[in-house]
Amino acid sequence: MSEDFSAGDDRTGSPRGTDSPTSHGFDLSDKLAERERRDLLRRLSPANRVAERAQFAPAAGSALPVVDGEERLVLGANNYLGLTQDERVQDAAVAATEVVGTGAGASRLVTGDTLIHRDLEHRLAETSATDRALVFSSGYAAIQGTISALGPDVVFSDANNHASTIDACRLAGAETVVYDHCDAADLASRMRDREQADDESWLVVTDSVFSVDGDIAPLAELCDLAEQYGAWLMVDEAHATGLYEDGGGIVQREGLSDRIDIQMGTLSKALASQGGYVAGSDELIEYLINHARSFAFSTGLAPPSAAAAAEALHVSRTDDCRDRLWRNVEYLREELDDMGYRVPGETQIIPVRVDDRTDALALGEELYEQGVVAPVIRPPSVPEGTTRLRVAPMATHSASDLATCLDAFRDAGRELGLL
Repeated sequence: MSEDFSAGDDRTGSPRGTDSPTSHGFDLSDKLAERERRDLLRRLSPANRVAERAQFAPAAGSALPVVDGEERLVLGANNYLGLTQDERVQDAAVAATEVVGTGAGASRLVTGDTLIHRDLEHRLAETSATDRALVFSSGYAAIQGTISALGPDVVFSDANNHASTIDACRLAGAETVVYDHCDAADLASRMRDREQADDESWLVVTDSVFSVDGDIAPLAELCDLAEQYGAWLMVDEAHATGLYEDGGGIVQREGLSDRIDIQMGTLSKALASQGGYVAGSDELIEYLINHARSFAFSTGLAPPSAAAAAEALHVSRTDDCRDRLWRNVEYLREELDDMGYRVPGETQIIPVRVDDRTDALALGEELYEQGVVAPVIRPPSVPEGTTRLRVAPMATHSASDLATCLDAFRDAGRELGLL
């Protein structure tokens, strides 16, 4: 679900008054005040490092941030395998910088295509069990460029798909039919209602692992429906890539690589880097190279990022980091559940449901005071009337780290009367 951010643009650099007889600018103060009134205003709090522990700076606006002295346990990042600080991954990025350069320098269609990009794409295609892969500058750019390039008449989209999917459908001008979350029966009904329109092109799009609640799409059933109606199926593996069989995602775990037309994902989560990718047939990749505007008109992914992602993918396939992650996840989920918290889901994302927004924010603040960072997720990222803390352990969290987390949740929950 997407968030409505608005921004003015004064290209002259001069302030735009709202008290002039005629104003064609933007008055943002009321919108910001409304967000704050509803406890929905977000602020940036930079950290000194991306790892299992970090120091944070209070929101400073335009001032330079100053980190406080206390190191906090980070349990809300997407750095699932903890590879941002892995020496092998860092060494790969440094080597790429020294040999190739810090940036691609141009669109990959001009001079920004390098052997490092091709190596990463070869590894991604191998992991995805597809003909080829294509790397974009971000996961957002990958899904935007792909859906826009395909130009489907109708997109059938899961109700809880990521904001990038929602925006991609809008950009493509497609009619979007939203089906109930993870409900293949509802999708079947909506496809059946349109089956007489045999001149339409259909695209079914779903996340594999949903980013807030950590639940999993019924991919086999979606494959059945896509095949029944001759539609294409696109699966976003952003929160699954690198975590399952041989470094793959849910598609690979369920053995569905040959039934899904488009696999995509990010390099910025388990693969500890930056960028996005699409994997599929030779024909699909050639088409996107020539028609995806977010690929053609963006500078290529920085070579250090590409090299870091390639090495992280190799580590995820050959190291025991995935096993360590799943041990941490299982232990933390069971202990939080035994403590009395509601913790649905089945993946590395552990949502702690506290539907009263005031209580959820108070719990997040109390945890922070006790040295644990677990972000509070509010609408529109979740439906109105619901709130949760999103807990995401890393493979690199120690037994002592997990004990610290659990002690903080126990003490904070009791302090606030939630347990």
